[in-house]
Amino acid sequence: MGQRVPLADEALPPQAPLGRALRRWRALHRVKQSDAAERFGVAQSTISRWESGAQAMEPAERARLEALLGARLDAGADRVLAALVTESPRPMHLICDLSHRLLALSAARARGFGCDVDALMGRSLWPFITEQLAAMEARLPDLGWRERASVAPVELQTGDNASDVVPVRPSRCRWTRFVLSDGTAARLVETLSDA
Repeated sequence: MGQRVPLADEALPPQAPLGRALRRWRALHRVKQSDAAERFGVAQSTISRWESGAQAMEPAERARLEALLGARLDAGADRVLAALVTESPRPMHLICDLSHRLLALSAARARGFGCDVDALMGRSLWPFITEQLAAMEARLPDLGWRERASVAPVELQTGDNASDVVPVRPSRCRWTRFVLSDGTAARLVETLSDA
């Protein structure tokens, strides 16, 4: 229980392409490219190039967009999803699909953690990822994971991370992507069986 919990920026998830996510956010919120350009202090053509993938974002612009597109549980329906995860008897947790920040977890998952769960809420779980999970994360773009509003869940073997803080033991797990009420995405991570 005395192990230090790594800061979220000690290990970062790979950068997801954000152009299509920005386009979906704009459509959901009825924001024109010109209005988004004003918000980010860039030309409308820059927004267009970001969305098409023709132009990369500067680190500061990307950080602002990631903050905008990061999953939040603000709406009632999203809070119900979090409550269903929290109340589940099965080991599972809900994370922001973009940043891997922990949004909710079941008591069965929390029992396995070697730290105060409150210390992890809102923090990225990426520092605890295994080689197998990182390999699947790298394959997600090929599966259209963030390109479509609805995508099939993926099942995989987790491997072992040898952590006592947020242990990942060899098991079969499933990732299911949910688009939340505000257009951001969350990922449900379920343990299906021990390996």
